[in-house]
Amino acid sequence: MDRLPPVTAKEESDRKWSLDPIQRAMGQLGWWHILVCAVVFPLKFPVAWHQMSIIFLGPSVNYTCASDPSLDRCDSDCTSWSYDNSTFATTITSEWDLVCGNANLVKLSQTIFMFGILVGGVVFGSLADKYGRRPPLVVAVIIQLVTGVGAALISSFWVFVVLRFLTAVATGGTMVTSFVLVMEIIGPKWRELFSVLYQIPFNLGHLTLAGFAYFLREWRQLQFALSIFSVLMLSYYWLVPESPRYLFTSGNVDGAVTVLEQAAKRNKLQTDTIRNDIEQYAKEKTRNATANASKGNVLDLFRTPNMRAKTLYMCFNWFVCGLAFFGVAQYIGHAGGDIYTNVAISAALELPGTLLCIYMMKAYGRKKTLIFSNTLTGISMLAIAFVPSSASALNVGLASVGLVGMSISFPTVYLYAGELFPTVVRNVGIGTASMIARFGSMIAPFVAGMGSIAYWLPPCIFGLVPLVGAFFVFFLPETQGHPLPETLEDGESFGKRHPGTANGAASVENGKH
Repeated sequence: MDRLPPVTAKEESDRKWSLDPIQRAMGQLGWWHILVCAVVFPLKFPVAWHQMSIIFLGPSVNYTCASDPSLDRCDSDCTSWSYDNSTFATTITSEWDLVCGNANLVKLSQTIFMFGILVGGVVFGSLADKYGRRPPLVVAVIIQLVTGVGAALISSFWVFVVLRFLTAVATGGTMVTSFVLVMEIIGPKWRELFSVLYQIPFNLGHLTLAGFAYFLREWRQLQFALSIFSVLMLSYYWLVPESPRYLFTSGNVDGAVTVLEQAAKRNKLQTDTIRNDIEQYAKEKTRNATANASKGNVLDLFRTPNMRAKTLYMCFNWFVCGLAFFGVAQYIGHAGGDIYTNVAISAALELPGTLLCIYMMKAYGRKKTLIFSNTLTGISMLAIAFVPSSASALNVGLASVGLVGMSISFPTVYLYAGELFPTVVRNVGIGTASMIARFGSMIAPFVAGMGSIAYWLPPCIFGLVPLVGAFFVFFLPETQGHPLPETLEDGESFGKRHPGTANGAASVENGKH
């Protein structure tokens, strides 16, 4: 029997849209969608500011022993220190003497912050499933504002760490709730594009961070300025609508209809049949509830050999993104030269990398894009090990290229994982992979600081790990142009090689047609 051609992404999108009354009611993309995204996307500015601000809050600074200038600065008899304030007026390093035996506390504070991002994703992800997308989002913004401003006012390092942890929990909450909301309202035809556009405000936030830090050399002023921006987001209580999909699945049909009618009016679509269509859809869902009740869990990701291998390869690539993106960004802060220029240039290069990601995923697919971007980061970072440490401009240039690679990899793994995991375990699969990425970002500050042990050590680690990730991608199937796997059986057969096939596509087609 001749093999049927794979279903194209457009055909799959159009099929789902035509069968989905919720999407049909509000349209795939219109002014209502654009306005909601325009309100929600700026959330990514403080996400970037808070995650990257440690570069300027706790940078490496030159210091000498103040209690006895004749002593080595880390001599056990030295009790106070004098700091070079030519670049930074004050930092958390100079304020709380985080030097010598306490030098690793700066890195520890950033690791704890990244752990807070992980906790926030889990906690607010659960709250969003239970209470909707908007209420947890507003709560997260309030916590982010209060704890962020509070961290600029306190006088204890460990209180600072605790408040930064709570800020991170809230930041993780804003990330997960806003992304879910956007993906639930945007039509399938446009989700690929918007999943990448969603990352651009993060790139701009990273870029503007250097500007804030340049003009605000006191760490407290910088922390306050980056945090007070969240005041504007208190308006989300009035401006951000609840996800109509959440309202529908939680049984609030009237609420879903109200939001859908508002969206349809803004998008100049027909509203007369929305209530009837949604009520009929609810009845169908109720009739099919028993058949669709089976949900997967995290163990299902590892039960069968092909699914287990794909999960491990994908999770490792999320780890690569967490480690290399945040690690390289912090490494640039240690690379010498003017720190403000270095961070601004590297951040500016992220934007074209993110935009390039849109073209590459469409033109070359997810697999080749991820292999290319990981390899680009790996080679550029390994090259630093062969460049003299005194050539700071070249080092920063190579590290910036590495950051461009990661700015392509991160949006790619988001979409790749969403298409690779079957529907019944898609949320838990992406959640697990995201958690692994956070472990990578927690390790990143310590790897970036290993330059004090050996100059070549951080770039070698940041280079080798992405290359290993690129190697693992060779064993993953291409997902572009194929229907999404729905069941665990689909997930196991997807990409599995059979005798006589050049790739895993045949198994996908046989399983779906």
